[in-house]
Amino acid sequence: MLELTNFLIRGIQPLLVPICFVAAWTVIILLVGSLWTAVRDGVSTAKQMHQIPCANCQFFTDNYRLKCTVHPSTASTEEAIDCCDYQPKTNPMLY
Repeated sequence: MLELTNFLIRGIQPLLVPICFVAAWTVIILLVGSLWTAVRDGVSTAKQMHQIPCANCQFFTDNYRLKCTVHPSTASTEEAIDCCDYQPKTNPMLY
């Protein structure tokens, strides 16, 4: 049994370095690809969230209980991007 094990180890030993080299680079490439995908998705989400106009609307209250007096259920969400009742703040000192 010991002779068979030694024979298998000596037979596999020349292949271990190339197999480990390929496996290590595969892990690195998958990690970089995963990070790239996460960054790309994060940037696209940030771009979409910056389109929400609620913070500059005169009906926005900055109160966590009632964010918007006209559409409280959709305030500060993606549904508010094309809000038909959006009115820009004319004087931010009044609101």
